[in-house]
Amino acid sequence: MNKIDMHAHLFPPISREMAARFDADRAPWLRPGADGQTGQIMISDKPFRPVYRALWDPALRVEELDRHGVDMQIVCATPVMFGYSAAPRAAADWAARMNDLALAHCAYAPSRLKAMAQVPLQDLDLACREASRAKADGHVGVQIGNHVGPRDLDDEHLIAFLTHCGENGIPVLVHPWDMMTDGRMKRWMLPWLVSMPAETQLSILSLILSGAFERLPAGLKLCFAHGGGSFPYLLGRAENAWHCRDIVREDCPEPPSHYLRRFYVDSAVFDPGALRLLVETMGADRVMLGSDYPFPLGEQDIGALVGGSTDLDAVSRARILAGNAVEFFGLPTVAQKTTAAAGNRP
Repeated sequence: MNKIDMHAHLFPPISREMAARFDADRAPWLRPGADGQTGQIMISDKPFRPVYRALWDPALRVEELDRHGVDMQIVCATPVMFGYSAAPRAAADWAARMNDLALAHCAYAPSRLKAMAQVPLQDLDLACREASRAKADGHVGVQIGNHVGPRDLDDEHLIAFLTHCGENGIPVLVHPWDMMTDGRMKRWMLPWLVSMPAETQLSILSLILSGAFERLPAGLKLCFAHGGGSFPYLLGRAENAWHCRDIVREDCPEPPSHYLRRFYVDSAVFDPGALRLLVETMGADRVMLGSDYPFPLGEQDIGALVGGSTDLDAVSRARILAGNAVEFFGLPTVAQKTTAAAGNRP
């Protein structure tokens, strides 16, 4: 069965000098390991995350995709690259540079690798301009963080950006980042395990309960990472609150379940029962294969959860593994892509 992994990350070999020209204190850079296989994402002098070569080496990435039977992978920035706290003009230059590097990464195997762009989301005009430039240059969509400082996704600035994307045919992946924490979650990756799913639920409910979906273009293609975070499991709680409390529904004319057809989620939930609930909640035509590759918290055998599900029929399985992504991103069929792949590799 064909597979398109629509949620995977890259981190180009950003030098310390390149990062320092953008923001010496906050811009990330890559410190290669002595073994040539591993590295460390750094922020100034502080280690941020250990990583390995597939994050920046497209040759190894394609080898691993072959091993997993993945026909195409759509890559996007590691969220620490966003640069939302920088001055807008500097962030715009940084985003353009990162987007060019992402396309260069994908040029190794252009029928196997596609890129989503990043934008300087702190400035509406610059973000819209870069999103449109990136689309014209060959990016298949845009990845954004789920908030910019205190601005959640229902902020009018961010709604205006989503409107631009909807009106210009630019698909959007919303990825949680800069997770809420006051220092109570110090160990065991708890910000990733607790706050990250909560951030995504916050984004979805912010759009629903603010009434934003009533104003956004119907054609906006919007996807939330990590299976929608906590949202599918807690939809019943939100639904009950909407019916029982006027302060919950004051800006939202329909119950939360009414808006499930307005967005997609990926399949990165790692558990058969969670996948079953996700598909029952969203519908098989609103879930796309996403692995969060190549990080340890991602799906280690890409597509195995969906491919091995006994709860999905063959049609639903095929839609989740590839068909929905073809429609969401407006891709040529996977068969066309894989036929051309061998001739496109250097």
